[in-house]
Amino acid sequence: MSFRIRGTNASSGMGVADQSKATYMELQRKKVHRYVIFMIDEKKNEVVVEKTGGPAESYDDFTAALPENDCRYAVYDYDFVTSDNCQKSKIFFFAWSPSVSRIRSKMLYATSKDRFRRELQGIHYEIQATDPTEVELEVLKERAY
Repeated sequence: MSFRIRGTNASSGMGVADQSKATYMELQRKKVHRYVIFMIDEKKNEVVVEKTGGPAESYDDFTAALPENDCRYAVYDYDFVTSDNCQKSKIFFFAWSPSVSRIRSKMLYATSKDRFRRELQGIHYEIQATDPTEVELEVLKERAY
């Protein structure tokens, strides 16, 4: 069974706005953003930037910006110091899909994730999360170290 979304096959996923790729590059290369939250704009049929967080924003600011009841994609630039005192940075990709989200939203984000994720070069880790405990800072620490 397949369904169509505004003239596109749902399994092919959404397009990616040029602005989304450019904003991600600013985070990755220029460190302009600490995080970027992306949403699917169903009218435009593409993934667009919803919100960015400046370099001084915390991980708590990032998690607070994720909607409680709707899906999003996000990237977070995690800075840390290793046990041998080296400054490191790892980029995490989040597929945020709260269990209380609409089924249509979950399906849309799930079918579009791989295509969108491929557009973002240089991601170190991916986290799929359905509730706030799966995006706690400890999860990043465990992965990054």
